[in-house]
Amino acid sequence: MTSHLLVTGGTGFIGQRLCPRLLKAGYDLTVFSRQGDADVRSRCGRVRPLHQLKDVVDLPDIEGVINLAGEGIADGRWTPKRKQALRDSRIAFTHELMDYLSRRDQKPPVVVSGSAVGFYGNQGGQPVTEETAPKDEFTHELCRDWEAAAERAVDWGARVCLSRTGVVAGPQGGFLKRMLLPFRLGLGGRLGNGQQYLPWVHRDDVVSALIWMLETPDASGPYNVVSPQPATNQHFTRTLGTVLHRPTVFPVPAAVLRMGLGEMSTLLLEGQRAHPERLEAAGFRFEFPQLEKALQDAVR
Repeated sequence: MTSHLLVTGGTGFIGQRLCPRLLKAGYDLTVFSRQGDADVRSRCGRVRPLHQLKDVVDLPDIEGVINLAGEGIADGRWTPKRKQALRDSRIAFTHELMDYLSRRDQKPPVVVSGSAVGFYGNQGGQPVTEETAPKDEFTHELCRDWEAAAERAVDWGARVCLSRTGVVAGPQGGFLKRMLLPFRLGLGGRLGNGQQYLPWVHRDDVVSALIWMLETPDASGPYNVVSPQPATNQHFTRTLGTVLHRPTVFPVPAAVLRMGLGEMSTLLLEGQRAHPERLEAAGFRFEFPQLEKALQDAVR
């Protein structure tokens, strides 16, 4: 019998790659989205669109949930209103999802839920593993509460995995989408002093890690889904310039970023030297561990 999965956020940058992989592997997918049926299928493939969370209660047996819903954290300045929207799209949504799943007679035995390495806050240059104590700031509070909402599935005996994902690179989207034009025009450069770490990861490796968590019976808890070779912003900048055959001689001062972006500038000026310690210890293998090859694929 084909396993039935529920996916939220399936039309997003990661979900659009994840859903076809799951379909190819033989899964039957229901994808929650507020977009129309045609748009959902054009992005995700031959899936069953779902538009109201309350209808989760009446779905046929769900053998797993992958929860990736959430507005883009860098899509707007962090005003109080924007911060609340980020919390609502992640935390409030996940609580509502857990409420409806808990009302089902048959409850999913595994939940894989999104999070981010922002859980740790700014960690400077020290190595960051899943055991690193977080710094109490907005991104930590956002991810902490997001994870806590997903962990409610433990109450009905589900196995819960948390994907603390880094900055995702891949073709035709993600954070590179905004960077490519200035870099291709030769206007790229480091941000601030360039020594802050960028916990990057290729989208295909994120998808493989999510599927690994779904299908590995003893996997549970948080996993840093980042490349095993973290890069500083300066190294990332130079590598992207090399891939595009363009100079990178126009640095952006930290003061300019803080003035233009406010608190959200911390996403660019601070970071985490995060390592995928638990994934590697479990034998997970990355397809794109090296930055240059990942960027070559992402800008192709």
